[in-house]
Amino acid sequence: MEGALVGKTVLVTGASKGIGAAIASAAVDAGAHVIAHYGSDRAGAEAAIAAVPDGHALALGADLAAEGAAERLFAEALAWRGRIDCVVNNAAVMRLDGGVDAETERWDAVWDEAFRVNVKAPADILRAATRHFLDTGGGSIITISSWAAHRGMASPGGIAYAASKAAAAATTKALARAYADRGLLAYVIVPGVVETRLSVEAAEAGPGVEAVVSGLAMKEMVPPAEIAALAVFLASGRCRHLNGAMLDVNGATYLR
Repeated sequence: MEGALVGKTVLVTGASKGIGAAIASAAVDAGAHVIAHYGSDRAGAEAAIAAVPDGHALALGADLAAEGAAERLFAEALAWRGRIDCVVNNAAVMRLDGGVDAETERWDAVWDEAFRVNVKAPADILRAATRHFLDTGGGSIITISSWAAHRGMASPGGIAYAASKAAAAATTKALARAYADRGLLAYVIVPGVVETRLSVEAAEAGPGVEAVVSGLAMKEMVPPAEIAALAVFLASGRCRHLNGAMLDVNGATYLR
């Protein structure tokens, strides 16, 4: 996909590690101007865009759990070049200690954080992006969901994470359907077990990493680079009639 995003400006949330860092790096390689959002790991976000020529990338920090932070992030990102062509909503939190056996205070805290970071903040960004796209003739939205939204979590402590990822996917599909005739392209990527810190933590909280990998059809986790390659393809707009699609990337382990 070399050159696929030349002339485009892409905002990637949660770009300091894992899937987000891989997407930011791939977008850079594809020629995009990239805004790499981070929560606290500025060094990670800067590393993801390290190969960019001067003026082609910007690292922006924002605590998406804070009230109004998502809107401010989008406004700052938009001000950089005056236009955004694609938003990749990737940032998320996954707590694994919020199961039904947790104390009520912890149960409530996990659900509240999952809603604020994984549902409301992405929705605020998508709202701002949609308004911008309707004014500029169109743009692309890519939401990173999870197969946990459909299969459930292996660890029951992650129930809030699974529910929040389902909500984020539903938000994206609703926008695709509502504004498809006005140039809005919206997609949901649904990864299985991707080789990231979050996946390793989830595996360790459940049956263990070796057991998780042995249960995968291809006997390996999905490389983050494959998710990134798909995101770049979608952001390019080369297949507009995939609009609204949910794209599973799990190595044939979970087929719908």
